[in-house]
Amino acid sequence: MPYLPAVVEAEYRGAHKIRLVFSDGAEGTVSFRPWLKGPVFEPLKDPEYFQRFFLDGGTVSWPNGADIAPETLYAATVHSPRSNKRLQPTKARQRRKASGK
Repeated sequence: MPYLPAVVEAEYRGAHKIRLVFSDGAEGTVSFRPWLKGPVFEPLKDPEYFQRFFLDGGTVSWPNGADIAPETLYAATVHSPRSNKRLQPTKARQRRKASGK
């Protein structure tokens, strides 16, 4: 990834989900549940503690030092399925994008 967008806004949306806005304008709601594994993420399973997140170094962080890499959050945001099926990329659009057209 030649450009690494930073998280510039974050808003809690319930159920371990955070709405993210990136410096390039990309935005979306991401579920953090898949990443809540391992000792450093154990406290984040508590919804009250999870909501104590803040932005630091262009990503979402917590008081205990836990964070998720901004490129991981970006990929989860821009590659997540869109709720409106008409906005889903078609195979033809994906091929054009891959070929640079």
